Amino acid sequence: MENKHRFSYEWSLKDAIFTKDKGKVFSCFACGGGSTMGYKLAGFDVIGCNEIDPKMIEAYKTNHNPKFAFLEPIQTFKLRTDLPDELYNLDILDGSPPCSSFSMAGNREGDWGKEKVFREGQSEQVLDTLFFDFIDLAKKLQPKVVVAENVKGLMMGEAWKYMREIYKQFDDAGYYCQHWLLDASTMGVPQRRERVFFIALRKDLAGSFLEQVDMFNIQPKIVIEFKESEILFNKIIIDDSKCNISEKELILWNLKVPEDNDFGQINERLGNKITRFTTKIVHKNKVPLTITANCNNILYDYPRHLLKDELIKIGTFPKDYDFINNKTEYLIGMSVPPIMVAQIATEIFNQWISKINN
Repeated sequence: MENKHRFSYEWSLKDAIFTKDKGKVFSCFACGGGSTMGYKLAGFDVIGCNEIDPKMIEAYKTNHNPKFAFLEPIQTFKLRTDLPDELYNLDILDGSPPCSSFSMAGNREGDWGKEKVFREGQSEQVLDTLFFDFIDLAKKLQPKVVVAENVKGLMMGEAWKYMREIYKQFDDAGYYCQHWLLDASTMGVPQRRERVFFIALRKDLAGSFLEQVDMFNIQPKIVIEFKESEILFNKIIIDDSKCNISEKELILWNLKVPEDNDFGQINERLGNKITRFTTKIVHKNKVPLTITANCNNILYDYPRHLLKDELIKIGTFPKDYDFINNKTEYLIGMSVPPIMVAQIATEIFNQWISKINN
């Protein structure tokens, strides 16, 4: 028997009840508002955002009508002397620093320290230092809690050096920091998406939550663990067998076997160069794989790409979300699934903020 999910992956902005009684949140690297919607579903009041991409912030403003919206790099945003007082009285400062430098699908170490240009033509940035700019902002604003999301690759190989520096800088900023590797598929999200979440509590608020971890370390006690039942693709599939893939895609699609999860595996089996691994194969009886900004998703049973309504459900976006002129896969792939954040935010409130405020 399936266990009941705390939040429904099928929902709408129009019908959602946002109580706004759990505390105030500000979101950095906000994209189209994936994390923002999660905080809202958990009952928080998200008062604004910071984002560098003009197309993304336009979608954010259209769907969320924020009180404050700052379109600029975080490097200049953190230096502002005219920030509203409300930003100095936050319950949660949220952020998902761009993380392609640490992705297992990229060049990883080969790209560390290099400046990159985002696809929308913004100024060049060294992506692997944006996390530290975010911590600088936290040091300035001093919210009660800081939440930061990043890719699984940050925990692997030489990237651990960055992990140690993240912990050090949070400590210098006045926070106890912890991290968890979470899989969205255990959190009521129909997507197998693994992400690292850093949750930091301001030291002066941590007294009653501290526990001895070992003889050298103490940390604020909080349980971030989810065991909700998986949601398979057959729960959300739209029965539409119309073929809409290219002839080249169809050739590879006809050569697939049940064990294949992407076209790269097909090419490898054929002895070809391992390419097109970003074309994912979606199986009816499995949880869909991670939706990324630059991938294609083709059904195993029908020769077609995922439909927009299917992508929206997999990303746990509201069915009435206005994507403006943004490609659905790109915006959802760049965003944290709202239900994933709603789960974490609920636990932060229940275990920390509600007790701090009382």
